[in-house]
Formats: sequence, structure tokens, C-alpha cells
Amino acid sequence: MPVDVTVTTEIARPRSDVSAYCSDPDNDTSWYLNIKEVNWLSEKPAVVGTKVARVAFFMGKRIAYTYVVEQMVPGEKLVMSAVDSPFPMTTTYTWEDAGEGKTRMFLRNEGEPSGFFGKLSAPLMSMQMKSATTKDLARLKGILEGA
Repeated sequence: MPVDVTVTTEIARPRSDVSAYCSDPDNDTSWYLNIKEVNWLSEKPAVVGTKVARVAFFMGKRIAYTYVVEQMVPGEKLVMSAVDSPFPMTTTYTWEDAGEGKTRMFLRNEGEPSGFFGKLSAPLMSMQMKSATTKDLARLKGILEGA
């Protein structure tokens, strides 16, 4: 059963700053609570086709997977797809202006879980993902606003 979760936050920083920070995988472990390790499999910086290996912990399980950048429009959108993962998913970051010097960020995760995760119901999985990504965006907001 598919999962599709979108969360949003408003950050008191220009869109160019927010998108630049989020588009650099080296920053992932600072604002994603569950991501513990990031390893570049391609040259820096991130561009379409870049591959980055991640190790995360979600719902008590260790998940190792590779993200491939599918689409990148600086300051507007970043789309990444997980490959070699028990939870094939697409993550999309979208940024838009939210007033002078402010950015509204949307973080969407969608996919079809398999293995251990596929055995969980989509509503439970969606609830866990929404909780985790809401906390991640709160961390991101705190970092970028200097809180």
C-alpha cells in the first residue's frame, strides 16, 4: 500500500539560503534526526544524477539506501529517489517565497514500502513519517534561524 506524506514549515531565511543548505547532502545529518551517515558516491556538488548513500534509523530499524538526484531546480525544487532500499521512495523538497526574507518549504515522501515496512499498515507508516519529518523541519528551522 502506498505512502504519501507532505509536511511544511516557514523559515525566516531567504529561499536561496534554505535551498542551498537542504541541497547539500553534507548537511543531512544535522537536520534529519534519523539520518546517521551520508557518503557521497558521486563528485560534489549535488547535480542531477548524483548518488549519495545514507544510513538511517526508522521505527527501530537500520536502513541503508542510496538516493539519486532526479531533478534539481536551484531555489525551487529537489527530487531524489531511493534505490537499493527496503522502502523505495521519492523525496521532494519544494521552496517558495513566504514574504520578505522568508521561505515556505514543503517536504514530501512518497513510495511503496516492502519487507518489514511493507508489513505495516500505510496509515501507521504515514503517521510515523509525518511525525519524523515534522521534527526534521523544526530542526532545520532552528538551525537556519540560529535558534
